[in-house]
Amino acid sequence: MAFSQDDVYISHQLSIGEGFPKRVLKTGEEKVRGSAAIEGPVVIGSLDSWNQQTATVMIGPDENIDSEGPQLDDAIISCGSHNNSPYSLHVVGDSRIDDNLDVKRDINAGGIVRAGNNIESQGDVTALCGAHRLSLKKNFDIPHPTKPGWRLRHTCTEAPYNDVYIRGRLKHQNEIILPDYWEEFVDVKSITVNVTPIGVSQHIMVSGITKKKIILSSNSVLPIDCFYHVFATRADGDVLIPEYEGNTPDDYPGNNSEYLINK
Repeated sequence: MAFSQDDVYISHQLSIGEGFPKRVLKTGEEKVRGSAAIEGPVVIGSLDSWNQQTATVMIGPDENIDSEGPQLDDAIISCGSHNNSPYSLHVVGDSRIDDNLDVKRDINAGGIVRAGNNIESQGDVTALCGAHRLSLKKNFDIPHPTKPGWRLRHTCTEAPYNDVYIRGRLKHQNEIILPDYWEEFVDVKSITVNVTPIGVSQHIMVSGITKKKIILSSNSVLPIDCFYHVFATRADGDVLIPEYEGNTPDDYPGNNSEYLINK
């Protein structure tokens, strides 16, 4: 049986499906006003975004011509877009009610969270399964590939520079060709080179550096054969200031917008 109504107003609770979560939403005088229980699946937004059921709640772009869409400045998580409504899911961040109480809106997902665009967090991002928090050391922790009953943990290198690097082996040549994009991507004056001769001592030296290559020379009669590491500082932003006076990241004297900050 189909029911059609222009407007439906429910002042207390809405229940769709079998049963009702009494422990969560309560009933009687203790019931949570304005609460709803929907068994699902539920599709919100564009009905053409899926051709099959993929989740309990499926949220697509807003295609309602009466909708003006949310404001960009408040968006924390967004996926999909259509006309004036750039977000499928819009979560407002921390809101201060008074001096003694902070209200936080969190997304707690027990499974996989998939975003077609960017995920931006103004707080901590933590993967509980691996105890990995982005504000801490960047790492991976996996079962050991060769020792049963052991695990392997690596962390990312951290330094007081916004550096990038390349590495490799140079054999029977004297030029390290730099990536094409390094020409505008790095500060050429910041380039440093480390070489390790292979087989025998070759007395290798850096005789020239340009935007496109590094030229090596050797006092050995043998052709150059070496491993190399080349580091350079990115040129697309301010120079990192590793130490500064202050009590919070807001006191950073450089451009804070270039960094993800955890306070």
